[in-house]
Amino acid sequence: MSKILMRRLRAGAALMLLPAASWATDLEVTHWWTSGGEAAAVQELARIFEEQTEHRWIDGAIAGSGSTARPIMMSRIMGGDPMGATQFNHGQQALELVEAGMMLDLTEVAERNNWREVINPPSLLEACTFEGRIYCAPVNIHSPQWMWVSPAAFEAAGLEPATTWEELKAAAPALREAGKLPLALGMQGWQQGLLFYTLVAGLGGPEFYTSAFADGDEDVLRGDEMARIFAELDAAREMSSGGNLSEWNLATARIIEGEAGAQVMGDWAQGEFAVAGKTAGQDYDCIIGVGGAPVIATGGDAFYFPVNRNEATTEAQLALAEVIVSPEAQIAFNAAKGSLPVRGDIDLQAVNDCTTRGLETLAAGNTVLSIDELLQPDSRGQIEDLMAEFFGSTMTAEAAHERLVRIVLADK
Repeated sequence: MSKILMRRLRAGAALMLLPAASWATDLEVTHWWTSGGEAAAVQELARIFEEQTEHRWIDGAIAGSGSTARPIMMSRIMGGDPMGATQFNHGQQALELVEAGMMLDLTEVAERNNWREVINPPSLLEACTFEGRIYCAPVNIHSPQWMWVSPAAFEAAGLEPATTWEELKAAAPALREAGKLPLALGMQGWQQGLLFYTLVAGLGGPEFYTSAFADGDEDVLRGDEMARIFAELDAAREMSSGGNLSEWNLATARIIEGEAGAQVMGDWAQGEFAVAGKTAGQDYDCIIGVGGAPVIATGGDAFYFPVNRNEATTEAQLALAEVIVSPEAQIAFNAAKGSLPVRGDIDLQAVNDCTTRGLETLAAGNTVLSIDELLQPDSRGQIEDLMAEFFGSTMTAEAAHERLVRIVLADK
């Protein structure tokens, strides 16, 4: 036997004797958090899961938005290839799977950890409840009712930063003249839909929002106030024209770089500002409700756990559910994500000015239910398709308004 071969055999034997990292169970977790800020938040959740349990987080990120990821997740679960855990938004997105008995019952974990006492607002847990049993673990509160403003862009135009939607519209010509895009908006239906819901809640007010989407009040849906909202969408179409943007984080990058005046996007945009090293109140401003009613939707994300036949996997799933709602995970994840914690008993002392505003709005009870809790997934998809068509064409505001009415009435 050659000396080289002998050395290789000895080296191999030595490696076999080295202690290997030991994990009880690998748990695949699927989600659509892939931007810089989102990835940083996911790393915090994975870190705490692995530190507090003997299981390993296997990241199953799906590129694109929730609209892209959800059909893939649903197909895998229904096709018999379930992941260990998967993200959905609060609301009705996973109801079909729960009704079919394809999601793990988390009631014992919830009762052992007093979820009903600590999760705030209660609607978050109610959205996880079916026939008295709990099937998901809420992880955050996300709201779309935010307008992110670039002081640098307004300074270049010789203006004070806008603090309301009306001020943004008034500043649009000067921003254009200074070479700045007035409104950074990705040309995707879900982003345009969030802008629409934000205008309804902020400019129309919480009662108007609830009457339209929760009650399906036809007089409200067809009325002058909704017509005014669609006129504002027409203004948004003009302010965002020429942006050539797709993904939401690319639109946020325009704000970070001072190349756009404002963006209407959920509070998850804060994660992008944090990764870029930007300071709230200095490098960027945040306006709740586009300067109208200071209201936030109490939607967000939750994790569901598909039923499987492996006892070890089930054990890891229950462990992750417990970690997700734990104080440590709630603080670390939401501080990185820019979202609000689902627990009402923890104190985020080190948060920035924008998160503080969100917490104050939540504490004051200035909230509405998320659109996912008020409309069927198919109806929301139709509204997103409508918004994509409206922003990508010359469709009139009146025609778009009429289609919106038909979609919501059919949902009720």
